[in-house]
Parts: sequence; structure tokens; C-alpha cells
Amino acid sequence: MTPPLDPGPILGFLDTFGIAMFAASGAIAAARARQTFVTAAFFALVTGVGGGTVRDLLIGAPVFWIVDPWIALIVLGAAIVIWMTPERWWAGQGLDWLDAIGLAAYAVFGAAKALGLGVPPVPAFLMGVVTACVGGIIRDVLAGEPSILMRPELYVTAAALASALYVGLRLMGFEGFTVSLVAAGAGFGLRAAAIQLKLGLPTYRGR
Repeated sequence: MTPPLDPGPILGFLDTFGIAMFAASGAIAAARARQTFVTAAFFALVTGVGGGTVRDLLIGAPVFWIVDPWIALIVLGAAIVIWMTPERWWAGQGLDWLDAIGLAAYAVFGAAKALGLGVPPVPAFLMGVVTACVGGIIRDVLAGEPSILMRPELYVTAAALASALYVGLRLMGFEGFTVSLVAAGAGFGLRAAAIQLKLGLPTYRGR
């Protein structure tokens, strides 16, 4: 039997943190393109809630940011923080690191929410990956940047690791608090290694 969703504070924190980090990464992408604040706020919104929206639509849940008025405020707050801070604070790999944090946190929460709503383990694992990756994909498309999916760098793999660990450990009966931290930490660790060491999967080379 699939364990129920742990309503403890860690999952709520991962959800909020993931949204904020993805929203900030969206605002950074717009700022780097020298866009207006309105554009930055829009980028923050679609990046912050994109993955979770697709997840909720697929599993038949109420779309989370429509029913929770605080989500839009979190997204707007992230955009304001980026807009008001010096560019040097998030220059270089700042976007990658914010994205990495959001990726790990959101993969775990996405899988947890799916499990909690009775989704079977394998689809719940996939919902974690969708939750973590879709927002970044939308951001890259809107910014005219090559999608992270089109690069061999470990990205989806890191989300898959976090999501799979969460689902697997919960099925084994481990507590939600510990599992959430372990799974998110593993996903972030793999993505961080990919950023620092340029790790990637082998690409197709034909015959």
C-alpha cells in the first residue's frame, strides 16, 4: 500500500522553496535579456508554477496556484528581489544554481503530492520529474535559449534521482521528513556535480 502524503512542514517548505527558486531563475533569464519588470514577473510566474500546473492537470488535482493566493505573491516577491539586486549577485552560474535548488525541491514535492493523491508509484515518480523540469523548459523556450533538455548535461537525471528516491524510500516505510531531505539532497548533489564538473550522459553517435 502506498504511504499517504506526509503533511509535515518539510514538504510544504520544499514546495514553497522550489517555487521561489524557479521563479527567481525565470526573472534572472528575463533580466539578462534586458526585458522589463513586467516580462520578468511573467517569466517568474511561468517558470515557478509551470511544472506544478502540468502535474496537477495530469493527476486531476486543483491547480495549486489558482486555489492558493500566496503562490502568486511568492512569485512576484522573487521577481522583485531579482529586479532590485545588483546583477553581480547572480551573474555567472547564478541561474544554474537557483535552478538546481528548485529542481531538487520540486521533484520531491511533485512525487509526494502525486503519491498523496493515490497515484501509483511509477506515475508518481514521473510526476516528480515533470514538476521539476517543465518550468525550466518553458523558461528556456520563452528566453530563446537552448533548452536544458537538448544538452547532455545531467538535468532530468537529477530530478529523476530525487523523485525515485522519495517514492522508493516511502514505499519501504521510511518517514517522510527524513526521506524528503535525503531525496532532495541527492538530487541537488547530482545536479551540483553536473554544474561544477560538466558531467553528462553519453550522446547518440549513430553507427
